[in-house]
Amino acid sequence: QVQLVESGGGLVQAGDSLRVSCAASGLAWRRHTLGWFRQAPGKEREFVAAIDWSDLNTDYANSVKGRFTISIDNPKNMVYLQMNSLKPDDTAVYYCAARFGRTTSTPSQYNYWGQGTQVTVSS
Repeated sequence: QVQLVESGGGLVQAGDSLRVSCAASGLAWRRHTLGWFRQAPGKEREFVAAIDWSDLNTDYANSVKGRFTISIDNPKNMVYLQMNSLKPDDTAVYYCAARFGRTTSTPSQYNYWGQGTQVTVSS
């Protein structure tokens, strides 16, 4: 049974940093991609970042390139999203997701989802 549990969200000020975490279980790690998505009120869920566990290839949305970093801690079965230089537009619920295969930015191609963690950036 696959389970993804996010944590680490909170309220920060513009320019601050925050790291959200995802505890993953039940995955065949080296054959899956782990991704982060976000959804703001009234908006569609959008891709943020993804990492292919087989070769650690990463992919980022243009809006977060250079500010966010996705990483995996294999012994701990954890996926992290380090967010720097946060902006009010980054305010959203952040979701961890997993799929079998390579990275993709399309939410419908991810099979497993966590419950989300709220990130709020004040100006």
